[in-house]
Amino acid sequence: MQRASQQWVEVDRYIADRLLGDAPAIDRGDLPPHEVSPPQGALLELLARLAGARAILEIGTLAGYSTAWLARALPPDGRLVTLEADPRSAEVARRNLAGDAAVEVIAGPALETLPGLTGPFDLVFIDADKRSNAEYLRWALRLSRPGTLIVADNVVRGGAVADPSSEDPSVVGVRAFFDAVAAEPRLLATAIQTVGSKGYDGFALALVTSDRVGT
Repeated sequence: MQRASQQWVEVDRYIADRLLGDAPAIDRGDLPPHEVSPPQGALLELLARLAGARAILEIGTLAGYSTAWLARALPPDGRLVTLEADPRSAEVARRNLAGDAAVEVIAGPALETLPGLTGPFDLVFIDADKRSNAEYLRWALRLSRPGTLIVADNVVRGGAVADPSSEDPSVVGVRAFFDAVAAEPRLLATAIQTVGSKGYDGFALALVTSDRVGT
């Protein structure tokens, strides 16, 4: 993906300084810095609040930074289930989120742990391995209700998503995700391109609009 320009980084810092206040603090340890940026985390919180989310599912935890933003949107009796394939990352996330009783971190490949979950969830955030995004979408639909918002990160891939000849597994996975969204009559969807400290990428947003869920 295209690297972030210094101007994009400075604008992200400006937005964070002016608008975000006390962003969640996490200890990443030696995990890679692949979490969302602070403005993106705040966007997730805002979307969860707009959705009135009482139950949130996150696929892909890493150190728990996006989890912490999403948890801020929950009411006192809300719950957030986050799935992390890497046991070491899951343990780091548990430490970072230890003070939030609403959050449950489940370790293991998501396609193995998703069948054990009970929905519906009001918001689903997909931010795990991109090659499996289409499968994650299918599970998100099974665990949704009319009005559920599904958000997927890293769907522009520095513009590579528009290249049908790309053999990058992540690009192929994201294109399969877009194909699945486009073919799904239950979804009203769009995507937005983003720039910032995380480079050039984007989010997909899909709203479940019918009562034909769970099929």
